[in-house]
Amino acid sequence: MEPTPEQMKECYRICTELTKMFLSVHLVRLDKRTGEVYILAGDGLQVLIRSNGKVRFL
Repeated sequence: MEPTPEQMKECYRICTELTKMFLSVHLVRLDKRTGEVYILAGDGLQVLIRSNGKVRFL
């Protein structure tokens, strides 16, 4: 399974913004069960990117 073009675009955008704020990106993972991209950054900041490119901060 691979991320959708929308997920790749949003993942790049979010990781770029996080590093501009000097937050470390610890983990980027594609969840095969849900098809969502998961990003763990900074001090516990969690981001989910759905297959349609919609972003959800946890």
